[in-house]
Amino acid sequence: MQTLSPIILLGVVAGYLLLLILVSFLTTRKDTGNQNFFNAGRNSPWYLVAFGMIGASLSGVTFISIPGVVGGSGVNQAFSYMQIVFGYLLGYAVIALVLLPLYYRLNLTSIYTYLENRFGWQAYKTGALYFQLSRSTGSALRLFLVATILHQFVFAPYEISFPLSVFLTIFLIWVYTFRGGIKTIVVTDTLQTFFMLGAVFLTILLITQSLNLGVGELAQTVQKSGYGKVFFFEGGWSDPNNFFKQFLGGSLITLTMTGLDQDMMQKNLTCRTLPDAQKNMFVFSGILILANLLFLTMGALLYIYAAELGISLPEKTDQVYPFLAINHLSPIVGILFILGLIAAAYSSADSALTAMTTSFCIDFLNFEKWDAPEERKKLVRRWVHVGYSLLMCLLIILFNAIARDGIINELFKWAGYTYGPLLGLFAFGILTRMRVKGQWIIPICLLSPVVSWLLDTYSKDLFQGFTFGFLIMAVNGTLTFLGLLLASERDYRVVG
Repeated sequence: MQTLSPIILLGVVAGYLLLLILVSFLTTRKDTGNQNFFNAGRNSPWYLVAFGMIGASLSGVTFISIPGVVGGSGVNQAFSYMQIVFGYLLGYAVIALVLLPLYYRLNLTSIYTYLENRFGWQAYKTGALYFQLSRSTGSALRLFLVATILHQFVFAPYEISFPLSVFLTIFLIWVYTFRGGIKTIVVTDTLQTFFMLGAVFLTILLITQSLNLGVGELAQTVQKSGYGKVFFFEGGWSDPNNFFKQFLGGSLITLTMTGLDQDMMQKNLTCRTLPDAQKNMFVFSGILILANLLFLTMGALLYIYAAELGISLPEKTDQVYPFLAINHLSPIVGILFILGLIAAAYSSADSALTAMTTSFCIDFLNFEKWDAPEERKKLVRRWVHVGYSLLMCLLIILFNAIARDGIINELFKWAGYTYGPLLGLFAFGILTRMRVKGQWIIPICLLSPVVSWLLDTYSKDLFQGFTFGFLIMAVNGTLTFLGLLLASERDYRVVG
């Protein structure tokens, strides 16, 4: 197939961004106030939130990395990633039945204000700071992978440098989010999820046509290829793809990276009522299962297609999908790939910028307690939004200098260290009625990730080949919980 020209790809990108800017204008022409930016006036239809959260959850990392690792030999090989996805269901059930009722009962804008009510300002600021650290680096990692692909195929042919490519990418996200925030994102994420899933579905359809496969032959072909294996029991606990490790890891990833994450919870808290938010969560989790199955099926088909035509694939699995879509498959697949890639990247990055801005304004600038004119607050909020956009640019440029293969595994590993203290804080607050001596909270939350990192680094030697994998998050959270228990007072009275 002929390679798509850069001018066509640039036209696709420009047209898509103009559509997002138009949506932003239509959703904010009546109100650009802080409440719409922070929680959309708590008036979002639950079904829009449910569908739009798919795009934010999957991100550009999933769009590229998950299809690629299907043909790899390490973590998440074949369809083993579905073991993590099945674990998501348990995590989402806990969020819907335990965390959402708590957040709605306290009428929270930032979920970390719960920690202030429960433990005091030390826990509150520590929790909010860990979110800022986790989300800024995690979102930058997600967007970094997408930025490298856009740079390679869209900007580099025009001799635009990588830093400038990154700046343009972030700037365009800022343009359509700085006015409406979460109110705009609820709508744009719905649109972007549609484009992303549509791109994957049509790519699968076009590849099956190229391979002369019928719909009924698709599953059989994937299974015969060896890529369709889902469950891994035989390797034991030392196997990074072990079912129990993957399932429990998926549950913890969901509980922390969704339920204890301001970014993902901010969308849920825009729903009108708690029952609406819970319906959103259950419907969303069901759609997510099907969406990930689509990604893995597409990944298997990409490797089958390359083997059928004798195409030499890149060594980095993250490059497999873009390499085939742009250079070897139908030009329609290349266009769909670019659309899906932008949709996946922007649906994750736009909400992250909004959530970090919200958290900083509420948790550190105390907007809810700040007695200042609304216009003054709006101006400050916009400058905070600009600051986080520039921070994202700098982080992506930094990651470009230190990038390695299998970025999705690095992302989840990092989450184990940064979300662990949040897991311990919330678990201790919900499961016990003890008070904690405030001066010990920050040292405990700093020490737990360090001890977890040491255990993870030397686990093979200490535990006869056992590796924690995604379970390091549980270790981190448990260490935080035990530290809080040791530092607790014995009167069993709850603060606030």
